[in-house]
Amino acid sequence: MIGIDTNILLRYVIRDDPKQTARACELMDSFSLQEPGFLTLVTLAELFWVLDRSYNESRSRILQVILAFLANEGLRIENELAVFDALLLYETKPNADFSDCLIACCSMSAGCSAVYTFDRRAARSSGMTILS
Repeated sequence: MIGIDTNILLRYVIRDDPKQTARACELMDSFSLQEPGFLTLVTLAELFWVLDRSYNESRSRILQVILAFLANEGLRIENELAVFDALLLYETKPNADFSDCLIACCSMSAGCSAVYTFDRRAARSSGMTILS
């Protein structure tokens, strides 16, 4: 198994640098069930953040990208079920931030009874609890 950094995923998705895109595509296309690539939660959160903030990609496009990685049989995703739950939460809550959804869903999948935050927006959109 081979870990993949965010910049590889960005070149694969955005394709804005011909040389790096070619190398990223070659690597991503080489993964299989027998020799998978691995995406961490941090990598997915960074990918989301950069696509949203730096490339101004739409929510639907970002969802499409991350869902495609989840569907790729040649990739293993850290805490895949929590990532899927976070995507569903993000999709249904128009003001949600994917990172907040990911924090909430990963915490719940680990057995937490609550996730505390000072962020009122995160509490409203991802089900966290305000620490008062």
